Amino acid sequence: MSRSERSSLLLAGLLATAGVAHFASPKQFEATIPRTLPGSPRTWTYASGVLELALAAGIAAPRTRRTAALAAAGFFIGVFPANVQMALDWRDRPAPQKAAAYGRLPLQIPLVLWARSVAKNGEGRS
Repeated sequence: MSRSERSSLLLAGLLATAGVAHFASPKQFEATIPRTLPGSPRTWTYASGVLELALAAGIAAPRTRRTAALAAAGFFIGVFPANVQMALDWRDRPAPQKAAAYGRLPLQIPLVLWARSVAKNGEGRS
């Protein structure tokens, strides 16, 4: 298995794991949904989980990899406000939790770059 194939499957696995987690433990994700969004946090949590599972499937399949990886890069950018909301909400939590919340913010950059790299190397081949 090539390095780019491994990278693609690892990204798909990360997204699939996150997607399943949205259904297995929705309350932890609901707390990060910006209050300015319409509708219930549970709906946004489940929608996000479904999208992550769809992106994972798309990245895992060579034919749809490029498009799905570009969509994943956009998704990682799109969920950034939820990570900011979590950091703001956790300002008064114990230091380890606060560090985790703030540590997630710069993590979005390598995730976006990783997804773009997978898109570049996965030219939609079958």
